[in-house]
Amino acid sequence: MDTITKLNFLINDAGLSEPLRAIAVKVLNAERISFDEGVHLYEHAELSYLGVLANFIRERKHGDNTYFNRNFHIEPTNLCVYTCNFCSYSRLIKQREDGWEMSVDAMIEALKKYDQEPVTEVHITGGVVPKQNLDFYAEFFRRAKAHRPELHIKALTPVEYYYIFKKAKLSHYEGMKYLQEAGLDSMPGGGAEIFHPEVRTKIANDKCNAEQWLDIHEEAHKLGMRTNATMLYGHIEQFWHRVDHMERLRQQQDKTGGFQAFIPLKFRNQNNQMSNVPEVSVIEDLRNYAIARIYLDNFDHIKAYWAMISRQTAQLSLNFGVDDIDGTLDDTTKIYSMAGAEEQTPGMSTRELVELIKQVNRKPIERDTLYNVVTDYTDHMFEDASKPQYYKLPVIN
Repeated sequence: MDTITKLNFLINDAGLSEPLRAIAVKVLNAERISFDEGVHLYEHAELSYLGVLANFIRERKHGDNTYFNRNFHIEPTNLCVYTCNFCSYSRLIKQREDGWEMSVDAMIEALKKYDQEPVTEVHITGGVVPKQNLDFYAEFFRRAKAHRPELHIKALTPVEYYYIFKKAKLSHYEGMKYLQEAGLDSMPGGGAEIFHPEVRTKIANDKCNAEQWLDIHEEAHKLGMRTNATMLYGHIEQFWHRVDHMERLRQQQDKTGGFQAFIPLKFRNQNNQMSNVPEVSVIEDLRNYAIARIYLDNFDHIKAYWAMISRQTAQLSLNFGVDDIDGTLDDTTKIYSMAGAEEQTPGMSTRELVELIKQVNRKPIERDTLYNVVTDYTDHMFEDASKPQYYKLPVIN
């Protein structure tokens, strides 16, 4: 049964409530659902219902295509001036002995390790420290571009940029323009957490607020950069906080059109100040992906990180609105493993990742950062399994 048949069958189900039927009709007609309807989905919609709607939208946008890219990750530091209660990764500057702080030279050496790899992107994010300021990153971007001009630099989040620009006494636009001219190509989606101050002040009180986060993305969009957006879910927030978060992103996207992907990030409760908060179930993970796909009608892509939610849950997510599961990785990022993710030493070859996608009857598509197709692996035949080609790729976008 194809997706439109399933959706029509659902709409004609006599047992379906009228509010849920109205939402399903809107999805069929590509109409936007309201804030209250988003909350209603969280409070009343069953997983099977959400799956039908989200998969219909996913296949209308992308068919069976499931994307990943070849990139690598550099984390300049895990020291941080901020204290976020949910974070298992960073260490305060006074805990310097437990962390690391890379120089520009060290970052360039890390980049050079991938000179013989067919990667298309370097992804950079980490903690916030005074030494790694505007000039620090401008120097790295320039040197990275001089060494490998074609490599796409996706770096830092508004959390880092807000601190850096404030210290440099630059506006958000001036700061982003300066770094773009130095070689910055795009921005990942981290640091969003939950926008509403009722939650944000409790879990991440001392870093940039929602308005500042959104403004830095807006200035990047004005400069022609594409960016991503995230949401940290499954902790102390209520359902309406999640919808409020997505509503702000939806309005921003209406305004600038610069977001590429939305990435729900599951709260993991190990080794942080919120270890008393239980994690949500896999069912809630899938419900959240599906509602995000339904609500964010102006976002092209919904992404799930297999290393954060497990390979099996990532496969399931591809039937609940997700069309991107990032890439293979070589354990260069510790952000999720330190928080208790299932994959403590994550790594998959390209072949394994392609097979993971094919096992659920989807088409594996290697993309670049801007979602241009690099290789369609749908009919690709790999060499002997005893000689797999490994690509060293991270997970954080």
